[in-house]
Amino acid sequence: MNRIRLLSEQVANQIAAGEVVERPASVVKELVENAIDAQATRITVETHSGGRSLIRVTDDGTGMNRDDALLSLERHATSKIREASDLFHIGTMGFRGEALPSIASVSRFTLMTRDNDTPEATQIIINGGKIAEVKTAGSPVGTSIEVRQLFYNIPARRKFLRTEETERSHIQHYLTLAALSHPGIAFILTQNGRITLQLPAVKHANQSDRLRERLRALQGGQLKLLAVDHSGHYEARVQHREDAQLTVETELKDIRVWGFIGAPGVSRGNRGDQNLFVNQRPIENRGLNAALFEGYHTSLMKGRYPVCCLFLELDPAEVDVNIHPAKREIKFHRERQVRQFVAEAIRDTLLRFHADAIITTPPGHSDDQRSIAIPTSLDGSPASSDALQSQPVPQADDEFALDSSTVPDWPAARQNALPLGFSSREESEQMSSLPVPIPQPSPPPLLAIPLKLVGVIGRLYVVLESDRGMVLMDQHAAHERVLFEKMLERMESGHTPSQRLLLPETIELSARDAEFLKRHLDTLNRLGIELSEFGETTFLLEALPPFVKTGDPRQFATNIVDTLKASGLAVNSMRLGEDMVAKTVCRHAVKANDSLNGPELENLVNDLRRCRMPYTCPHGRPTLIEFSMGELEKKFGRVQ
Repeated sequence: MNRIRLLSEQVANQIAAGEVVERPASVVKELVENAIDAQATRITVETHSGGRSLIRVTDDGTGMNRDDALLSLERHATSKIREASDLFHIGTMGFRGEALPSIASVSRFTLMTRDNDTPEATQIIINGGKIAEVKTAGSPVGTSIEVRQLFYNIPARRKFLRTEETERSHIQHYLTLAALSHPGIAFILTQNGRITLQLPAVKHANQSDRLRERLRALQGGQLKLLAVDHSGHYEARVQHREDAQLTVETELKDIRVWGFIGAPGVSRGNRGDQNLFVNQRPIENRGLNAALFEGYHTSLMKGRYPVCCLFLELDPAEVDVNIHPAKREIKFHRERQVRQFVAEAIRDTLLRFHADAIITTPPGHSDDQRSIAIPTSLDGSPASSDALQSQPVPQADDEFALDSSTVPDWPAARQNALPLGFSSREESEQMSSLPVPIPQPSPPPLLAIPLKLVGVIGRLYVVLESDRGMVLMDQHAAHERVLFEKMLERMESGHTPSQRLLLPETIELSARDAEFLKRHLDTLNRLGIELSEFGETTFLLEALPPFVKTGDPRQFATNIVDTLKASGLAVNSMRLGEDMVAKTVCRHAVKANDSLNGPELENLVNDLRRCRMPYTCPHGRPTLIEFSMGELEKKFGRVQ
């Protein structure tokens, strides 16, 4: 008797269902994705008992005729791809043809569908993978799929389902992602007979406007977000084979990232509010998560995570979506370039955030009184009690000394920027004609209006008064930012001083690490780390920057090599020294108990407004917080 046997189709489908259908939310995901691919404009999802007893997904898409409906229940039957090469140009949400037969094999399944060319709908009833009935029925154009008693024939899988509340939350979370990625589609979610999500289709012509309106519907108008729209390209080597000849050509691949990110001061304690999409597909990718951190950098406190809803658009051939059964994870063919591009887009948006909110100097104010403005929420109102922001810092020629009693004076930055959230004057004018609430220009920047120094609380928090309310400034955090950016300027200009070691240290590395380090010696020398070759795999360390305080120079240099390797070939060399700089300026900045007089505090405010990232210290803590008069009146019960 043979020991190896071919599994029956029913068992094979149940095994496939274990990969594709993890929980009720997986069923909703697969059915909604099919509806999206069918060009539906309205999708209704109904569930009972967290999807255990009932899941019904109804759409008004193209539907199917009788033959296509029956064929769709066969494994690997799909209208999305035709041949293996199509896997490298996936433009639809689904493509494997596994979802429907897998779901039908572990539930009591009913499919009702009709296309435009058929006067009657087709109804197919399946119990545990076996077709029970096929008949005609009356139904509008579109498809309705009903899934009852999920995993009823696999008790081992059913007992591992979580509580009803947990399964409901997973379903609602996926519907939120689908609604964000397709704001032109109306979504309705009914759970246990109660409508919990009702989103009308957004009809704006501009995709950014559609996303803004959908975000407002889901999260309210008070969320403080910044618009991102960054396009570019990167080089990619492409292989061509003709007549048994292999040629390699370099092509430019277009790439774009757009959407919204949290304004400075907006963060969460986990990644739950990081919504990432690649070619409109919600995905999970550690490289993109790391790129977010890289872009925010010192704008985030330790232990906090960015908030975003970002869409990455690139050639489908550059993305592999076929590496996970549920298609949650993807792989980029050139992840380093993509990660670097996303980080630059975030960084540029945060830097533009300062300049975009800056207006020209008001009459009667000097150039030294230019702006720090506050973030704007989706409904156009200014954000209160959040970190403030200012203009970027130009290069400076003056010398820098870590002297807590001296605050450097830097030139003013550029002005004449756009209202927050717009990338062009044309977009701003176009938005003004829309029939929905839109972000309006911020009120006059905080430091463009008169500010009166009131006093200092606890020898740390500087109290300033304006006609809009009260501003608190953390003098230590503000001075940290000023010193930090000044020191980085010196590093970026390549003039970082070095302090020679009393005795040079020899560093032995493996052959691979030695080869890697040789390619980055110039980068390290610019940082003031004097390393030179002293053999095949040996290097001589002769000097370190003066702000590096370490008792083990050899270990310090080895850690720098590890950092370089972890960052990749496209490392921003300035980041290698920023942790050291942040610790150094923290020691030299004014402290909580350092008393500053009026002119010194005014100089500190003026210097802070000239920083690139003035709203946070190098460790991500806020430097400025504004309390509007409205907030103060609410605190004292003068208004409701």
